[in-house]
Formats: sequence, structure tokens, C-alpha cells
Amino acid sequence: MGILQWLFDAKIQFGNGQFILWREVLGNLFGLLSALGGMRRKVWAWPVGIVGNLLLLTVFLGTVFGSPNAVNLLGQAGRQVMFIATAVYGWYRWYGATHSGGAAVEPRWASWGTRALLVVAMVGGTALLTPIFSALGSFPPVWADAWIFMGSLLATFGMAKGWVEFWLIWVAVDVVGVPLLVSAGYYASAFMYVFYGCFTLIGFFVWWRVNAREKVQVQVHMPDPTVSRGRRTEG
Repeated sequence: MGILQWLFDAKIQFGNGQFILWREVLGNLFGLLSALGGMRRKVWAWPVGIVGNLLLLTVFLGTVFGSPNAVNLLGQAGRQVMFIATAVYGWYRWYGATHSGGAAVEPRWASWGTRALLVVAMVGGTALLTPIFSALGSFPPVWADAWIFMGSLLATFGMAKGWVEFWLIWVAVDVVGVPLLVSAGYYASAFMYVFYGCFTLIGFFVWWRVNAREKVQVQVHMPDPTVSRGRRTEG
């Protein structure tokens, strides 16, 4: 109980009465480690991320857990629950792939139809959740909280499916998330969002190159049969 009590109460003081909760720092560090594992397509990225999600859930439900920063961000809190549920799916999917003799996930581009559905889900989900979060007392501007929730849901699902575009969804989340978190007083998370924004762009290009490299390898090992037939005809 002593360690748990410390974890809930510990904070870093700075400036004129400002502070950062250690739970917020640790939760974001676990999230960063999970993102790094995801970029490298490591299965351990999922359970590590779950630990960070549990810590951040207690942070963003400030009034529920008696946090020194008594501000509720329901979109931020709700997405931690969503992260955990989606992480279980991603963990199962990647773990099963590695034990079938393959890589945890093979990065690939989503189809144009899937991209259209992602855009519709992002915009429509934000519009649907905004009045709900507003009625529940989420921190304004509420649409930003709803946007972060929907983007996080779609990005995590996209990571589990292996879509390269999921990194770009994270960028869209980070752009909106930074000013919202600063205004709500969650400075550690805001700082990490800035860092995540740069990191997700790197992750996007890493998965892009992996996809291109694996596509070339497939073409080398499985040449176009029409080309092969043409060469035999010429011979």
C-alpha cells in the first residue's frame, strides 16, 4: 500500500504552484516504449502499452481517483480503456502470427475504400461523441477530446491490422492533443504528444520502407508469369 499511495500522490513541483504527476510521466514513458516496440513490430509492445494505459486512466479521471489535478478528460480516459481492449486484440493477432512462423505483422497500405471509411469514422465519430462528452462534463473544447478518442481508436486498430496509414492518424491526434492538454494542465502528456508527433512521422516512413522492401522481395521470388512466358517465346 505504501508504494501505491506514493504512486497516487507523488508529483513534481515547478514554477508558481504548477506540478506534474509521476503517474502521468510513467504512463507516457510506457506509452513511448510501446510505440517504439510497435515501430519495430515487437509483440511486447502491446502488454507494455497496457501498463501505461492503466496508469494514465487514473490520471485523466482526476476527480474519481482523488488526483491533485481534479480535471476530467473523458475522451483521454475513455481512450485508455479502448486502448486496453484493442491492445488485447493486437497482442493476440501479432502473437499468433509469430507462432505461425511469420513476422508479427506485415505492413501494408489500406485500400482506398478503407481509407474513406477511416475518414468518415473519424469525422462522424467526433461529431457523435462531442455532445455526449459535453453532457458528461469533459474539459472544453469538447470536440478536441472526442477527436483524440476517435483517432486513438482508429490508429490502434490500424496498427493491429498492419496498415501503414495508422501512423498518420496519430499525427492528426497529436496536432489537436497538444493545445488541449496544455490548457487542461497536463503538461507531461502535452510534451509527450509533441515528441510523439515527431516519432510517429519516423514510424510512418519506417513502415513505408518495410512495405516497399517486402514488396520487392515478393516480386523477386515470384516474378510476373507473363514476363516469363514472353522470354520463353522469344527464345
